[in-house]
Amino acid sequence: MTQEMKGLLLEDRWAPVTSEMGFLELGAEQAARAFATWHGELMTPRGISVEVLPVSGTLEQALSRLLPLTSGETQRHLFIPTRSPWTAYVENGWTGTDAASPLRYMARRLSIRCLRVVAVPHTLRGDQGRYGSVMLGVYGPEQPGKISNTVRALAAANDGGRWVFEQSGEPFPFEQVEKYQARRLRDRFTFEMLKDYLRHLGLASFEEDFYLPPGSCSWLIQKTGPFTTAGREYSLEEARAARVL
Repeated sequence: MTQEMKGLLLEDRWAPVTSEMGFLELGAEQAARAFATWHGELMTPRGISVEVLPVSGTLEQALSRLLPLTSGETQRHLFIPTRSPWTAYVENGWTGTDAASPLRYMARRLSIRCLRVVAVPHTLRGDQGRYGSVMLGVYGPEQPGKISNTVRALAAANDGGRWVFEQSGEPFPFEQVEKYQARRLRDRFTFEMLKDYLRHLGLASFEEDFYLPPGSCSWLIQKTGPFTTAGREYSLEEARAARVL
């Protein structure tokens, strides 16, 4: 699967931060301020401040504003504009971004589409390396009579040594549904298929020049205050070493 994943964003240098990313169908500043308003409602009663800060520079310079990475409560969230109506989302958790819960909620709150995109090469050899996974989640506004606002979800992942393939929701017209019958489960939803589906949705999320069009900036959500979970801080190198990257 490593060869199948040649072409990851920034050659995977920013994994685990970018191994999972979120995307909101909304402008970057608007998305960041809406997210800050939501978290302010949760954090202000606890004495935690939530700031929205513009971030200039290249994609890697913007990602560096997430450092140090932390365990415990997530303290920094980054919203990055793209050459499309979509805004990228990553955060500073030391094990990587966890986009599913916040973007599922943001899709409901703002009545927009949001995506969860996961691409992790399968490099496990013995007790070294990572379990591979390719996932796409599409979330939408809340639908009357439906508990979940997941529009479509696809995943091929190595679950503790065993490959699984899962899907829910109605397929999009552009999906290669015949591939879902492949003999090997890991071949039912590949990295190339993920990239193709994202292109149909208007994203080129693994290409560096897709991000930060000229004249734009990223937006950082910075939280400070008395966090209930005393987390440890990690450099990117420490987080990568701990994840055997």
